[in-house]
Amino acid sequence: MTASSDARPRGTRLPRLARRRQLLAAAQEVFVAQGYHAAAMDEIADRAGVSKPVLYQHFPGKLELYLALLEQHSEALVEKQREALESTDDNRQRVAASFQAYFDFVAGEGEAFRLVFESDLRNLPAVREKTELTLLQCAEVIGGVIRQDTSISDEEAHLLSIGLVGMAETSARYWLSSYGNIPKDAAEQLIARLAWRGISGWDLTRD
Repeated sequence: MTASSDARPRGTRLPRLARRRQLLAAAQEVFVAQGYHAAAMDEIADRAGVSKPVLYQHFPGKLELYLALLEQHSEALVEKQREALESTDDNRQRVAASFQAYFDFVAGEGEAFRLVFESDLRNLPAVREKTELTLLQCAEVIGGVIRQDTSISDEEAHLLSIGLVGMAETSARYWLSSYGNIPKDAAEQLIARLAWRGISGWDLTRD
């Protein structure tokens, strides 16, 4: 089924922010289905149910659309991580919540994770900078808790948090690629248990 066959009705006037959200949602559908290079602005406009000039009023080009989506979902991932760590004071539960946040993001509707983790534009400086910054921001959120609750140095806490983020991303993406072999909650608990058995070896200031 093509994007144009699913096109939304034209002619509906929307406030600027609502229109922007609509265009971004349409672009995400097309990028995920077609890949960035195969996606066309005509197809995105059809999917959103707008004319091409309307699309260009909001986004001057395809790259700007992609970067706006990347920014949106990157911020969402970092916020998920922050909310997970603030959801409890129990460190073991924090580890579990942190991994659950990654699995939730990867399993989310619309396959937004592909825009962040599996972009075919990773070699573009603007895209690479944003994806790397996203992982660093997630690591900084985790590292802040590690620094607060252990006696290790800032540099050690940062390295540990980078390792945990890498574990979360890789395991969540692999789980999705083999979906059905292990239930989501069981996969989250398995990886969280592995991480907790490692990180709990340090002298914690509280349990």
